Amino acid sequence: MAAVTTTPPDFNAEPVGRWGEEKEFVVERERLVQYASATNDDLPVHVRGDLAPPVFAAVPAMQVCDPIAQRIIPDDEVRLGGLHGEQDFRFHRPIEPGMTLVSRAIGVGFRPVGAGVTITVRGETRTRAGELVVEQFVTVIMRKARTSRPVGGGAPARFVPPGTLDAPPLAVFERTFDPDTPPRYAQASGDFMPIHTDDEFARRAGLPGIINHGLCTLAFATRGLIRHTCDDDPTRLRRLAVRFSRIVQPSQTLTTRLWAAGDAGGTAGYAFESVVDGGAVALKNGFVEVSA
Repeated sequence: MAAVTTTPPDFNAEPVGRWGEEKEFVVERERLVQYASATNDDLPVHVRGDLAPPVFAAVPAMQVCDPIAQRIIPDDEVRLGGLHGEQDFRFHRPIEPGMTLVSRAIGVGFRPVGAGVTITVRGETRTRAGELVVEQFVTVIMRKARTSRPVGGGAPARFVPPGTLDAPPLAVFERTFDPDTPPRYAQASGDFMPIHTDDEFARRAGLPGIINHGLCTLAFATRGLIRHTCDDDPTRLRRLAVRFSRIVQPSQTLTTRLWAAGDAGGTAGYAFESVVDGGAVALKNGFVEVSA
């Protein structure tokens, strides 16, 4: 008797091009303070909770972006191989304590790549009065997954002039993660994905153990980016985009290099790249845009 073969379910295109339901998020000063503490952010306006650290913008949007991505993923086996691939923030105004934010998300698309399948979701966060606060594109990669066709699009491109990273960097700075960074960040962000909190689960997923959240790694790097591109004024930050190219483990040291990448339309562009112990690139194709 011939063996019966089954075709694994393909990725679900139904959420692509459709906005999901809106969710509200009340910004509490204590939550902002907790987030700054979890990411070792020492900027006074963040330590006091006067302003949200830039990467905190992912927190209110997570409750709408994640369900869209989960609906696109075909099954739990594929879901187990998921990692955060890229993040692209567009900042329109700061997040402050006491605000009530309203977020919604839409599936942008999915496509096959060498390592699996990428899914891109666009999130939009506004004040209750409708003022745009943050736009963000979240791309996750489902490792070793397959799809029969690409659907929709991806995140916007970011342009860095050729040869930019061949020049001497404007600045180089280091940040070292604490052994308990992942659980602290999970509490502050609300992202309790087990690969960041459960060593056994992480190993079952093919990882060497608990790893840092990609956004936590970005938040650590962002503190230095604000210092060197915004003169410690985070309200000048307009765009922050990056590719998460390698997992980062607790206690590793992140070294970030920063380059000027041209001016346009009243904003200055910067490229950055971050490596961990041994020189492996953890944050790649980084881009920052800052108002004058």
